Amino acid sequence: MIRRSLILIVALAACVPGTAADTTNSTTVATTSPSTTSSTTTTSTTTTTTTTVPDLTVFGQVVGPEGTPVAGATVSMGEAVARTGVAGGFHFDTLAPGSLTVSKPGWASTEVSWDGTGGLMVIQIEPRVIRGIRVWAEAAGDDGHFASLLALADQTAVDALVFDTKDAGTVLYETQVPQAVEMGAVEPAYDPPLRIAQAREHQLYLATRIVVFEDRPWVEHHPEDKLAGPWVDPRSEAAWDYNIALGVEACELGFDEIQFDYVRFPAGRTAEVSGQRDLTQEERVEVIESFLARARAAISAAGCAVSADIFSIVVSSPDDQGIGQRPEAISAQVDVLSPMIYPSHYSPGWLGYADPNDYPYEVTADAIDDSLPRLAPGSVLRPWLQAFWWSNSQIRQAIQAAEDRGVGWILWNIVSNYDAAAIPTDAEVAQAP
Repeated sequence: MIRRSLILIVALAACVPGTAADTTNSTTVATTSPSTTSSTTTTSTTTTTTTTVPDLTVFGQVVGPEGTPVAGATVSMGEAVARTGVAGGFHFDTLAPGSLTVSKPGWASTEVSWDGTGGLMVIQIEPRVIRGIRVWAEAAGDDGHFASLLALADQTAVDALVFDTKDAGTVLYETQVPQAVEMGAVEPAYDPPLRIAQAREHQLYLATRIVVFEDRPWVEHHPEDKLAGPWVDPRSEAAWDYNIALGVEACELGFDEIQFDYVRFPAGRTAEVSGQRDLTQEERVEVIESFLARARAAISAAGCAVSADIFSIVVSSPDDQGIGQRPEAISAQVDVLSPMIYPSHYSPGWLGYADPNDYPYEVTADAIDDSLPRLAPGSVLRPWLQAFWWSNSQIRQAIQAAEDRGVGWILWNIVSNYDAAAIPTDAEVAQAP
């Protein structure tokens, strides 16, 4: 890290003032001079006209807990804003020392002071650990059921809710996105602004799940985009833009995070007749990665984090399992990666267990351990954990595997039936070593 930092200092020092320090990604830099009369900012270079020439420059790098660079972090200094590139680097030309604020969706914000001294300023930020539960659309639409979920959050360590706004093609609220209305895909199940406001009273982090490429209404109205059955061809950019529009709208409604599910080619028998096997693994992976890159650009601009759900088997496999999901590629395009770790879905014999479902801690721990080394720098792991077909004790074992590894978690139960006894309390989490 010392050698890398020295190289970065030399590279940054060679930049012309007002030029982005880390041009390997879309770093944006603006002057902090209060006397600026005009300013033009691009993703790589800022041209600034000032009446006073800044005589100080702060060079910095944003890193995570292990010292790895964090890309895509927003660094603010007064009215100036920079975005770190792949090496985590940024710089500002300024008239005076001051405070810098670093933020990134899925991470805890940090504020530090800069005293004007030279050298590389390394700022460490920590991933935000989220502990959530899935909220079934019908549960969100039922006053009593939703109130019970809020009460559950108050009693336990749960600090986040994951709603559904689009499930298998059905849009579950009164959307203003024209295509959804035109296709007759809208079946309102609950009022998102109302539930968001109620959840905010409990200081909860709020995500919403959007099922992307399994979408029967879309393939019925756009047969040219049909891959097989209810599956949309993931190469359809029209379908990309439709789902992105729903994501942006959900962000504007007040959600903190947009979570894309079924962001893949189909699996099982559908994969055998879809023609996707004619594509190379690289082609399949590039399609999914490209969709998420476009989605992240739009949704980040709207102010929300972006996450993606993936099959847990791919984190333990050397290939994409034919569905276009590889952790390295997907995590590079999202803020949060969520493998769906459900031991009941693992084949007999996995890890040497006749029935993997009987080993909640071990199977969950193995999947998390396989996931972490494959994350792109700057992304956060937050797995889905099984909360069905298990006793409270078994659910707690899976949660403990995540807690022991310092990652967050979300519980999946299809109808949102949870028992507080299955979930640790804030006190239990705080006491953990």
